[in-house]
Amino acid sequence: MAETTDTAEKTEQNLQVLAEALESGTLHHAQGMLNALHPAEIAHLLESLPPRERIVIWDLVGKENEGEVLINVGEEIRSHLIKDMSPEELVSVAEGLAVDDSADFVQSLPDAVIDRVLHSLDSQHRKHLESVLSFPEDSAGGLMNTDTITVRPEVTIDVVLRYLRLLGDIPDLTDNLIVVDHENHYLGMLPLSQLLVNQPGKTVAEIMDNESEAIPSDMQDNEVAKLFETLDLISAPVIDGNNVLLGRITIDDVVDVIRDEADHSVLSMAGLIDEEDLFAPVIPSSQRRAIWLGINLITAFMASWVVSNFETTLEKVVTVAILMNVVASMGGIAGSQTITLVIRGLALGQVSRSNRRWIFNKEVIVSLLNGALWAVVVAAIATLWFNDFSIGLVIAAALIINLVFAASSGVIIPIMLRKLGIDPAIAGSVILTTITDIVGLLAFLGLATVFLL
Repeated sequence: MAETTDTAEKTEQNLQVLAEALESGTLHHAQGMLNALHPAEIAHLLESLPPRERIVIWDLVGKENEGEVLINVGEEIRSHLIKDMSPEELVSVAEGLAVDDSADFVQSLPDAVIDRVLHSLDSQHRKHLESVLSFPEDSAGGLMNTDTITVRPEVTIDVVLRYLRLLGDIPDLTDNLIVVDHENHYLGMLPLSQLLVNQPGKTVAEIMDNESEAIPSDMQDNEVAKLFETLDLISAPVIDGNNVLLGRITIDDVVDVIRDEADHSVLSMAGLIDEEDLFAPVIPSSQRRAIWLGINLITAFMASWVVSNFETTLEKVVTVAILMNVVASMGGIAGSQTITLVIRGLALGQVSRSNRRWIFNKEVIVSLLNGALWAVVVAAIATLWFNDFSIGLVIAAALIINLVFAASSGVIIPIMLRKLGIDPAIAGSVILTTITDIVGLLAFLGLATVFLL
């Protein structure tokens, strides 16, 4: 928590410096401060600025930092920043990036520019880049980098060490060398720790780890992230269907996947796109949100239609109109708690056919217990408020009914949406709100009609 606070304070201080530089016109000082930061910090600052100031500050970013900065900003902001860059500048950016980052960058370029950028790269870089681009972006192949160091099982440790000294440098986040045969088939891993502590005369085959499995190139990126999390991996090899080594995935790319998944879950529930820019122009932002508001308006009219069928009850028992929102509101909160847990469980692969019934029963029992607790509280308040015990009983019964329906829906809806190939994070909350509103109002007004008239 302290680190988060320090980061926020540092960002605030940097933004203040940039704002003062923009006001006074002393951009030279701001340029020095800006380029002394890590590219990820520069990207964060750019994302924290309105569009006009963002362009001015972007022009201050050094050429050596442009590529890393563009990779770290969101896609919408990246598109805005590169729209005025020449093809030559785009080629220069692509050349300075690692292959996996180059793939992400090239995919964000206009179609008319992609071919020109690819043909301007040197043959080796282009070949590696095209191999990554041939895989879906959300697959292990799309995540991987081709910067691997491979060794053969029959060579000695001494030979490997001399080979590494000749290289002079090793790729970032290299914790293992990858063992392959003469046809580049994956055989296992050689941890650097084992390389350092074993006798030089031993062969790679004697100390290698041949139990570490490689990642298939078609594995989904979220499955790759789970694998890294479960096994505490720093890097992992990627193979094709014939066990041929293609490249490797490193933890920095997996962190990006985890962050994107988290952003998607949070923003989708509000009907926003993953790369929604906080400082996006008014008209595009309005257009995106209008659709979501329209969907919610339909659900609101459905709830109003239910209420309209109980006009007589509302006219004769005014207290019902005062209290009816309580039941719908409590159901909405209880349902959102359940659906959030289930969507998270689905994302983590914790919900399966074998445990769905247990989860359903558990959530229903939780809703019954909470329903009983708060039904007593609400009934007591309603009875004292309106001096009518029957009002208390009606709202208590309606509350329990709605909480049970809310919990049941919170489990069933995301599972059904996943089966239908629909993202539960996007559609789940809308359907749940509709159900809790309609069931809550129907239960309360229906019971009021039967027992209070």
